[in-house]
Amino acid sequence: MYWNSFSDFLAMGGYAFYVWGSFLVTALVMTAEPLLLRRRRQQLIARLKRQLDAENRAGQGVMTPETGEHP
Repeated sequence: MYWNSFSDFLAMGGYAFYVWGSFLVTALVMTAEPLLLRRRRQQLIARLKRQLDAENRAGQGVMTPETGEHP
């Protein structure tokens, strides 16, 4: 497909709204997805650390049945 001018290129043969709208949505999704994944990963790591800390605190006062000693 050939265009006579830059404005013809931007008009995309009368389909500019659909072409550039699709381009914009795709660019937004491709930008947002890694950011959202990174945030979700950080939240998961923080939650797992809190859970591990809580389990460690809860386990400090419990004797193990095998030895009768504190872990």
